[in-house]
Amino acid sequence: MNQTDPLSYSLALSGMAYITVTLLCVALAWWGLQQLRLEIFLKNPKSPQSKLLLIMISLALGYEVASFLIAYFGWSGLLKGMF
Repeated sequence: MNQTDPLSYSLALSGMAYITVTLLCVALAWWGLQQLRLEIFLKNPKSPQSKLLLIMISLALGYEVASFLIAYFGWSGLLKGMF
């Protein structure tokens, strides 16, 4: 039986949590961007290029929000030694 050490298990669990938070934030960004009227700024809003642009904006926005949330939880975890 192969036993993994607690450190690698903890890192794997953290990686899973980071992936989950990032995908959730990208999905929320996509959902939120659906309410914008981007067709005003686009020549052909039904084109594949427009859909690709929306996907790329969702990825960028979702990644930034997820990075902030992950950093925030990391910082707040560091504060527990203060009290």
